Amino acid sequence: MGTFTGSFKGFGVTFAHMFRKVITTDYPFSPPTPAPRYHGRHILNRHPDGLEKCIGCELCAWACPADAIYVEGANNTDEQRFSPGERYAGIYQINYARCIFCGLCIEACPTRSLTMSNEYELARDSRQDLIFTKKELLAPLLPGMEQPPHPMRLGETDKDYYVGALTNPGTSAGAERAPWSDAGTEDAASTAGAADARAETAGTLHNPGKSAKEAV
Repeated sequence: MGTFTGSFKGFGVTFAHMFRKVITTDYPFSPPTPAPRYHGRHILNRHPDGLEKCIGCELCAWACPADAIYVEGANNTDEQRFSPGERYAGIYQINYARCIFCGLCIEACPTRSLTMSNEYELARDSRQDLIFTKKELLAPLLPGMEQPPHPMRLGETDKDYYVGALTNPGTSAGAERAPWSDAGTEDAASTAGAADARAETAGTLHNPGKSAKEAV
């Protein structure tokens, strides 16, 4: 009797779905809109004056359970300043062939530099293209922002920046749909640190299955 009842319940679920309206997504012409808190591609945010929020502390790389993040910090100078304080990320890479989108790197970030957007279209033709550097990860310059390197505009110390971070985040509104390949939107990829990042990434061509961290 129990077996018959269980089978009847199972077929009941099947028949109930047979008469429901079929939902067809017209992808990629009308892609679905993900939930507001969907964890998609990462973004390296900026301060309202354009300086980078990332301080190159590497905590995100240590927190990553998949070993998908590689960071090398570099020193700011009075002539070349990319972030408030002493350090910035000279090299920043995320290997999306390994990333599991768990969000632990977001929790570990002390400056709210690293956040996750709603962008989910990450398919590429090769594993090499799945290693994103600062060129792809940095948020685009919003109106009023200045391309680093430049002196601090919001205060004389890094504390002046981070005290007002909640009320004036200066982050990446709309960055998940930004034209990343637009040559007119230049970023830190033109700096020496980003040039090193491209060189490190190129080193994985001989073994694309490895992360950038393992390639160095």
